[in-house]
Amino acid sequence: MNLPSRARNGLNGVARELLRQPTVEKPRRQWVDDVVAWCHQHDIDLATRINSKALRFDAALLAQINDVLESARIAPLGRSLSGLTSSAQAKEGVEEDKATRESPRARRVLVSFPSQPVAGLANEPHAIRDVDVLGLKLSAFSTLIQVENLDSFYEFSPDIPALRGYTNPLVVYRGDSHYGGGFALLAEAWHKTRRTHIYAGDFDVKGITLALDSNATHFLLPTIEWLTQNATPLHVPAEQFPYQRRLRKHLAALPSAHPLREYLKLILEKQRGLKQQWLGGQLICVGLM
Repeated sequence: MNLPSRARNGLNGVARELLRQPTVEKPRRQWVDDVVAWCHQHDIDLATRINSKALRFDAALLAQINDVLESARIAPLGRSLSGLTSSAQAKEGVEEDKATRESPRARRVLVSFPSQPVAGLANEPHAIRDVDVLGLKLSAFSTLIQVENLDSFYEFSPDIPALRGYTNPLVVYRGDSHYGGGFALLAEAWHKTRRTHIYAGDFDVKGITLALDSNATHFLLPTIEWLTQNATPLHVPAEQFPYQRRLRKHLAALPSAHPLREYLKLILEKQRGLKQQWLGGQLICVGLM
């Protein structure tokens, strides 16, 4: 029987209390009963420390518990496994706490770079790499381009007139259940650089909302004339209706001459939208704020 995480957390709290007093008594709650069962399993005699209502802890008992943990090559009390990767947990001992470990993709993002020839691999227009956010030197990139949809990300090329003024753009997939956490870290770090952040995604309530939530400064869109001709009510999903209220507030706060106003009116007043994969015409960078 492994020492349950709630029991470890409780014992860590007891250890801190024992720094100020010689004994600590805890009522027989679930985590205390877990400790009692664990001690019985490992032949730790609780003797006069226990009764039907409480368990009394002292430094000697915690030392016995730590001796058993050490002999089993398990991290001692006071050493939390929470937030550590599996490999980092492995350095602490043989125990793994999957419930609190850092996800293997917690800091990973998918990035698109110009393709480079690799022996034995067919040449493709773009090289897609899974990278650690902390390994990206943000100062090397002129702008962040966040692509909402994975299929569009695989096909996305920054070699278009709207992006011609940006050298070495950082093209990154927005993320999903696998890569969303990593992108959130990247977006937060990029926001601090105060440089341009361009969102490329669906022209609908969700797309605009995601862009705003990511602190994007611009949205890559066709001209309003093209969208007026091609946006359709078929791309206005009913599940997005509750989020329109926020965009209406954003629209009301924009200056009267702001270029985003006509785009938001097309979504909110005309109830039209268009998925990223259907966007065409000449793309331009439309300011979001």
